[in-house]
Amino acid sequence: MSFVKLTVSALALAAASATAASARDQVQVAGSSTVLPYASIVAEAFGENFDFPTPVVESGGSSAGLKRFCEGVGENTIDVANASRKIKDKEIAACAEAGVTDIIEVRIGYDGIVFASQIDGPAFTAFTEADLFNALAPKVVVDGALVDNPYTKWSDFNADLPAEDILAFIPGTKHGTREVFEEKVIAAGCEETGAMAAMVAGGMSEDDADDACLLVRTDGKSIDIDGDYTETLASIAANTNAIGVFGLAFYENNTDKLKTATMSGVEATTETIASGNYPVSRPLYFYIKAAHIGVIPGVKEYAEFFVSDDMAGPDGPLAEYGLVSDPELVQTQDGVANEATMN
Repeated sequence: MSFVKLTVSALALAAASATAASARDQVQVAGSSTVLPYASIVAEAFGENFDFPTPVVESGGSSAGLKRFCEGVGENTIDVANASRKIKDKEIAACAEAGVTDIIEVRIGYDGIVFASQIDGPAFTAFTEADLFNALAPKVVVDGALVDNPYTKWSDFNADLPAEDILAFIPGTKHGTREVFEEKVIAAGCEETGAMAAMVAGGMSEDDADDACLLVRTDGKSIDIDGDYTETLASIAANTNAIGVFGLAFYENNTDKLKTATMSGVEATTETIASGNYPVSRPLYFYIKAAHIGVIPGVKEYAEFFVSDDMAGPDGPLAEYGLVSDPELVQTQDGVANEATMN
């Protein structure tokens, strides 16, 4: 992938900015494995186009990245945290306790969560949120009663699904993808099947029922993947009848190995996500430590470059890799330029 070099004036401005005194001259980024490929593309292009060292971009998951981000202010802490979900209130509080009080939230665009299987395996073309809940929950509603999950095959609860053993590889709990999967698929399926209402009717509080809805079975039918999507891909390759949870961009770069399932009859594409028709999509973010701007060279310049039309616009390289461009990208660009912190 090639990138057009920036103008001489832009390079001169970057060179002038790089003279800021600092013991560390390289932007450090960590967090979401979903955002990782986008951040890596931006970091490489940034190093090529600006008079700053190429930023160091690490993965580890949204929660792990934000934990590192909230460790404090200073050259021994990261500058930017990538996340496939919004930062939580408890994370903001942890940041504040460690002196990270000014945080800039940057939404880079949108991604879809894809359910995919081995390309030579059975076709899963009729998924709904209820199907995923019935397959993966420890307790489900059968004949009006909440019981231990009796289902062993996908076709046990939906005749349109394959008569194959249930096996799903889902993101581990430290991944932002897991939280979106829980909220938009499992929780929705819990409500759709009547399981949540049955829990409340059985004496649970609504809060406890909300928590119980997100549990997954522990009998080997649902397996957490703590690594990145490459680990999920390897698990699918070794299990012909399994499904896995991926980000759209990763799936689109592995269509020779995977085939996607539909969700509520809609296939995940940039078009269906941009239109809002695909039900399991989510915004992607990175968070900037405002105190590091002007101290660690290149932090603001990296952020501005990331959300520029040339990178994050609908015709930019991130869109080519699967990012759905944000319709409100101009407002994001203004927020970064003005160093607007979260309220």
